[in-house]
Amino acid sequence: MKTIAQQLGITKFPFYIKDDNGNLIYHEYSDGWWEKREFDAEGNEVYYENSTGYWWKKEFDAEGNAVYYEDSDGYWQKHQFDDANNSVYYETSNGYWWKREFDAEGDEVYYERSTGYIFDNRPKGKAMAKVTEARKLLEQAEKELKEQA
Repeated sequence: MKTIAQQLGITKFPFYIKDDNGNLIYHEYSDGWWEKREFDAEGNEVYYENSTGYWWKKEFDAEGNAVYYEDSDGYWQKHQFDDANNSVYYETSNGYWWKREFDAEGDEVYYERSTGYIFDNRPKGKAMAKVTEARKLLEQAEKELKEQA
């Protein structure tokens, strides 16, 4: 298969093609190496391919966050964002993942990852406070019973 430069009879290299927005969408060198790129309406690079056959593609949400990536090697990653545009979930094809929670001020209060690490700084609710209080009362009652025996 002929390259674009070969099809057009180009002899001066490197050869470049830009889109109407000035994005470099194709370039080729005299040795036949080429790279091709595609962009969405917002200017995000959504596709890449080169002359070796390697490619990748990305998807973006309305906020411009990359939410999905995959490549010709079989690797992929997913990313999720909450309504405040905080990154709340990430997962890859190799099994790695993490998830996060944020409070109303945008501070991270919970983080967990597939390796087993957990950071939990979520506020404890009234129910949890009552459970803690009940445990203390139970421990005190058990201690008093042992002392009486």
